[in-house]
Amino acid sequence: MAPNDSTSILSSAYIAAEYIDTFLPDNPLQPPFKYAWNFMIDNYTKFQIATWGSLLVHELIYFIFCLPGFIFQFLPFLQKYKIQQDKPETWESQWRCFKMLLFNHFCIQFPLIFGTYHFTEYFNIPYDWDAMPRWYVLCAQCFGCAVIEDAWHYFLHRILHHKRIYKYIHKVHHEFTSPFGMQAEYAHPLETLILGAGFFIGIMVFCNHIVLMWAWVMVRLLETIDVHSGYDIPLNPLHLFPFYAGARFHDFHHMNFVGNYASTFTWWDRIFNTDSQYNNYRDKVKGKTEKKTK
Repeated sequence: MAPNDSTSILSSAYIAAEYIDTFLPDNPLQPPFKYAWNFMIDNYTKFQIATWGSLLVHELIYFIFCLPGFIFQFLPFLQKYKIQQDKPETWESQWRCFKMLLFNHFCIQFPLIFGTYHFTEYFNIPYDWDAMPRWYVLCAQCFGCAVIEDAWHYFLHRILHHKRIYKYIHKVHHEFTSPFGMQAEYAHPLETLILGAGFFIGIMVFCNHIVLMWAWVMVRLLETIDVHSGYDIPLNPLHLFPFYAGARFHDFHHMNFVGNYASTFTWWDRIFNTDSQYNNYRDKVKGKTEKKTK
């Protein structure tokens, strides 16, 4: 496909989205969000917004998204949705996970967050309300970031599973063979840097406003906490997205150690047939379930 054709398709899609947007009702949350955003811009410096604001967004979003999974362990009627029911969460493992998270968040990730301001200044990334992209552009940008991160994660994740280096780095993340939401960012500091680099590639490609950074943080954390949750809850809206991996897909990776290397989508594992063991396991479980119901 020629570059002009690609540009024409993107322009047509943008015009179509704008046209559809004219028929949608006004978002009741937009006025208070606009007020809060402008208040932030008027009362805080760009450095404060990019540094402390980004840190606050990450920490709040991470632990808020972890909260439902944490509560699930105390609700007996939800235990039937736990994927590995023979491996319940323990206080000891969750406390160990929490301590590692604090170290990674504040000693590894925060220095990276500290560079956000300098990134936005160097590339002249705007902060003001008027320059903020429309919702459908933001959604498209987050999807593009997810596709890029997923490709990076798949190939680098496979390398980290190589027998010569696995025990030095990635083995830390696999200390929990039955994952839980808070464990999503439980990893060796080097792994945090290696796999986390995929998060920033999409930002460098698509970022045209500070809000994309925060939106992409929210999307990425929602996805990784969901796939590490250990629960396959019915009617999960994330499963409406084609090729979304989900909790069962990634839970098998922790249980089996081999295969299902992608972070968000299933296409790379399908292309390279690294989901074969998972497919065989799923068919086997499905067969047993069908026999029990007969």
